[in-house]
Parts: sequence; C-alpha cells; structure tokens
Amino acid sequence: MYNKIKLDAYRANMRLPELGLVLFTFGNASAVDRERGVFAIKPSGVPYEELRPEDMVVLDFDNNVLEGDKRPSSDTKTHALLYKQWEGIGGIVHTHSTYATAWAQAQTGIPIMGTTHADHLTVDIPCAPPMADDKIAGNYEHETGWQIIDYFRQLELDPTEVEMILVGNHAPFTWGKTADKAVYNAAVCEEVARMAYLARQINPAAPKLKDSLVQKHWQRKHGKEAYYGQEK
Repeated sequence: MYNKIKLDAYRANMRLPELGLVLFTFGNASAVDRERGVFAIKPSGVPYEELRPEDMVVLDFDNNVLEGDKRPSSDTKTHALLYKQWEGIGGIVHTHSTYATAWAQAQTGIPIMGTTHADHLTVDIPCAPPMADDKIAGNYEHETGWQIIDYFRQLELDPTEVEMILVGNHAPFTWGKTADKAVYNAAVCEEVARMAYLARQINPAAPKLKDSLVQKHWQRKHGKEAYYGQEK
C-alpha cells in the first residue's frame, strides 16, 4: 500500500553510509506522501547492511504506526512534527556526521566562509541552542522538533530556503522537497562544515565571505537569471 514512500525512504537511508555520513546506526532518513498524510522512516537500531525496503515503518503525522512490524527510529517524533508544521518539505535526514556534529557540539553555527557554502545558502548554517531541562525530561524527540521550528521563527528563516540546521550539543538535521534532496543537503552540510573548520584552523582570523560574493554565487545558481547548469 505504501511501497513507493517505503522505497524512497530505503534508498535515502542507504545513501547515508555510501556518502560517509553515518557510522553504525547513527542516523535516519524519511520520505513523505503528502496526499495521504503519511511518511516512511528507518526502523530503530537496525544496521544499514541489514535494511530492506519492507523494513521501513509508515506513520501518520501524529506518530501512529500504519504499516510495519518494527519499532520506528527514535527520532520519529521530530520528523513527524517537522512534516506537520512545514508543509513544503518532502524528506528529512538526521545524521551524526563528524564535522557538522562537531560544530553542533561547540554550539556554533557554521559560518559562510566560501563560495561552496554560498552556492547553497546565503546565511550561516544555524545552530539552535541546547534544549531546556524541563523539555529534555518531557517528550524529548517531539521537543527537538519544536527546538528547530522555534529557532527558525526566531531567526525569521524560511525552511524552504534554508534546508538545514544544527541542534546544539546534538547533530544536524536537513530536509528538502524530496528525500533525495534531504540526503544531498546532509552531504552539503557536512562538507561545508569540514571546509569551515579547516579554514579556521589555517587562519583563525579568516573573515566570512563578503556579501557581494555570497549574492553572486547564490544568484548564478538560484536567481531569476541563473546560468549554472543546463537549460531545462
């Protein structure tokens, strides 16, 4: 009944170890079916080498399991809330990739240091503050979703334009119009995190990319007169 989104979620999950974004079971990906109001996500704690498409668990946005005989990812409630609140997203990825997670553990957003970053974002990759103790003691994964949403509201960011965030002391979450795009964004997040770290190691006083270059690289790829790539 839900074969397509289960296959989409499976393929997205399998890309994570291929891209070096997860170790052991440190991550998950999901794919949504907006017409049905459901999403498919990786089962909790199952090694990637053992995963099969039929293992994906299908739930609604209120975390009710509709299909699947395995326990869904421990981060399921975060995915569910993001899907429920942000109607423009079609896939979500959570990893503990090394460099992005290191910035999250430092409670520091990833600064826009170079044109690779500007090809994808015009702002630093934000880092939400660590969660308050009362929320940690409560519905933790659900509150992680609110932690992300509330910080985006605070910064007045559009989740359809900024498709990634670090959660302080935790790790990155990325999303996109599709599960494939969410995986792509997870890889981009990790790579620009690595580049920014290395740049600051080489020169701790290195400035962020000047705005004229930020705008040039963003506009040539995403603007009305974009000329990157081939005409469709």
